[in-house]
Amino acid sequence: MNRRCHKASGIKQLTSFADGLLKDYDAVRNGLTLEWSSGAVEGNVNRVKMLKRQMFGRANFDLLRRRVLLVE
Repeated sequence: MNRRCHKASGIKQLTSFADGLLKDYDAVRNGLTLEWSSGAVEGNVNRVKMLKRQMFGRANFDLLRRRVLLVE
């Protein structure tokens, strides 16, 4: 497999993106082929970040902690 053919495109953004994929080639391949997923974890991280944004400047850490730990 020729992993360097993206250089021929001449598009700087495409070359940079492809270089990043190639640096993490094993992780990218595993993410696309293995049955395991970190989707549930990423969903919880997204929920916590949303709560943090919503509560910024409105409440203290104790209330944020209670909302994060609240199971919906």
